[in-house]
Amino acid sequence: MSANANITNPAQPKRILIVAANAAVSPVTQWPVGFWWAELTHPYWEFTEAGYQVDIRSPGGGALQADAYSDPEDASGYSAQDILSLGFKKSPTHAALLASTPSIADVDVGAYDALFVVGGQSPMITFRGHAGMQSLVARFYEAGKVTALVCHATCLLLETRLSSGELLVHGKTWTGFADSEESYADAFVGMRIQPFWIESEARNIEGTNFVVDQRFRSFAVRDGRLITGQQQFSGAAAARLVIETLGR
Repeated sequence: MSANANITNPAQPKRILIVAANAAVSPVTQWPVGFWWAELTHPYWEFTEAGYQVDIRSPGGGALQADAYSDPEDASGYSAQDILSLGFKKSPTHAALLASTPSIADVDVGAYDALFVVGGQSPMITFRGHAGMQSLVARFYEAGKVTALVCHATCLLLETRLSSGELLVHGKTWTGFADSEESYADAFVGMRIQPFWIESEARNIEGTNFVVDQRFRSFAVRDGRLITGQQQFSGAAAARLVIETLGR
């Protein structure tokens, strides 16, 4: 974090919990899958620049693995311009934050001001049907905390229910990875990538308003305490909405 003279109360910084998915293997592509670098590092930068304290956890704990295409050093060159993620990788202090993450098992919701859930390809495999992650999202939201999810992590909102039994997204406007983006990605690699598409499923939910912007354009939406980002280019925008909501 760089020095920031605009922090209102540096003795009591806002505290953010970032949760990123554990590594898995896609049953569709057979690829190793994980979190998306930019969706973690860009929000992390926004939060720390605002003077916030950030903790990083994962559902099962342990070392995290990133999706290859999100790695700025990957041979594909797909994310070669992502200098924030490159800097995070090369910093021993920051890299250590992903080498041995605590699990979400003992999270004290009351200790945090907001939850920020990172996407990537793994969430489409590991978050869907994950009772612990659904419970964490619901607990933060019902505790009056800002609750943010980006990209494929928004698949959690297809199933997360509040204590009333109602879907969290009932009556809410939100976004997530668009069908047009899934179609483009499939064409780019020449095969089906994901087991389901978030937008297709979201549009089958009655009483919710799922919206998307142009393909692969930064886009984030705030509806009360719920903040969502469309895809990997929307992490910083979603983080800025969290900061606007919480203040400095």
